[in-house]
Amino acid sequence: MSDKYKILISGGGTGGHIFPAVSIANALKRRLNCDILFVGAENRMEMEKVPAAGYQIVGLPVAGFNRKNLFKNIPVLYKLWKSIRKARNIVKEFKPDIAIGVGGYASGPVLKAAQKAGVPTLLQEQNSYAGVTNKLLGKDARKICVAYEGMDRFFPGDKVILTGNPVRKDLVDAAANRAKARESFGLAAERPTLLVVGGSLGALTLNESMEAGLRRLVDMGIQVIWQTGRNFGDRGKEISKGMKGAVVTRFINDMAAAYAAADLVVSRAGASSISELQLLGKPCVLVPSPNVAEDHQTKNARALSDRGAAKFVSDAEAREKLIPMVIDLMSNTPESRKQLAEMEANIRKMALPNSDERIVDEVMKIICPAK
Repeated sequence: MSDKYKILISGGGTGGHIFPAVSIANALKRRLNCDILFVGAENRMEMEKVPAAGYQIVGLPVAGFNRKNLFKNIPVLYKLWKSIRKARNIVKEFKPDIAIGVGGYASGPVLKAAQKAGVPTLLQEQNSYAGVTNKLLGKDARKICVAYEGMDRFFPGDKVILTGNPVRKDLVDAAANRAKARESFGLAAERPTLLVVGGSLGALTLNESMEAGLRRLVDMGIQVIWQTGRNFGDRGKEISKGMKGAVVTRFINDMAAAYAAADLVVSRAGASSISELQLLGKPCVLVPSPNVAEDHQTKNARALSDRGAAKFVSDAEAREKLIPMVIDLMSNTPESRKQLAEMEANIRKMALPNSDERIVDEVMKIICPAK
């Protein structure tokens, strides 16, 4: 075997899959002499984000299944067949020493092709409830790196390693203090601040809850940094016109500063977002998206709320309950301060730092056990 290892990384579809994958690739590059090839889904965000991070990527025509209209899955099945064939060719031509799956549409065909070709595979399961594809792939994987305890109910226990989810290093390394972070958004250094994020596309429930409650929050002296996402258009900016203490934007460029500025975060319950909140010790209200496979975001959120590390509000109840809960937590009473302090302490206990390095440790045990 050449000293230069060949590593295949597959998955994507959302930032929650892409950012951990890039973090793993960066850690591999720091520690190994290796060539890395990504495989993603055509027309998904990994086709832009991965090259921007400096890595080569190949796209598959794979797409997700339509669970509501089965007849619409005929073209999806054709795309899957084409993706399986293309995945086999990629594995044959690239000849990887290991294939790493991070979840997303492309990981299924690629990891299965690798396993059939005798290539060792490693899975990174980010959620507290394993997806169908990873459960199927787990039977033949060498190792399964997970972010929650108790995942041996989905996978063979001797293969499961608790590593946590890799988090963007700029967030962890950021040294911005709270006052400076607030000032960078044009906000008062001493006033309580809420951060609301629903992903790059936005979360309609969160946005409509904020649209209805923003004036109430600002009138109570709560500053707001609100990322609306692309799909909400200019509605957030329109509603916030003339409101002092409200920063409304489609996309936040400096998430490290946004987190540093916040006393409380309102977020969806994707695995990467939760890992960021854990490592940064941020009290949070989680509103899980109902539009995900196996309702895994609800299970992610419950894993925190059951430990007193977060507050849980269902998507169906958010328009009614979210703003009152935020006001209660940010009311600056002895009880509210106690709640925030307890949430911060409990969420920090769940953090697993240096996850990218832990995962690379497992990769190296598989491909270069003598080192």
